[in-house]
Parts: sequence; structure tokens; C-alpha cells
Amino acid sequence: MEIFNGMAADTIKAKGPWQKARRSVGSGSCVEFRALDNGAVAVRNSRYPGGPALVFTRTEIHALLDGARNGEFDHLTV
Repeated sequence: MEIFNGMAADTIKAKGPWQKARRSVGSGSCVEFRALDNGAVAVRNSRYPGGPALVFTRTEIHALLDGARNGEFDHLTV
């Protein structure tokens, strides 16, 4: 199965489950990540599990998480 940006997230097959931050559980508004068998990472909005998924390389996810840890996106939550 070819996995590409914009495909329906609920059709993506992978060994592992969709995963979200523990802090977001119960809020209904979560960003979920899923490790794909080809080494990429899919991202979806939990409110629309069948909606489009974005697919990133591990390097791109590392840069995102590093930026989040360093507070580079804090201004988006105000």
C-alpha cells in the first residue's frame, strides 16, 4: 500500500497504534501520531480519524519535537 500526504488516516495500515499525548486524553482535541512500517510518521486530528493524514520523515518529526521542547511554538497557544 502506498502511503501519501492527504490520504484518509483510517485507511493507513501499520503495526503500531495511533498515539497521542497523555495530557490530551479525554479532551477530544488531540493530534495523533503513528509510526509507519516504512520509517515515516503519519499525523492526524483525532476529531476526524478518517480525515487526511500528513506523512513526515523521522527527521522532520525530530525537528518538530525539538522545536516544541525548545518553546519555539509556545506563541501559538496564547
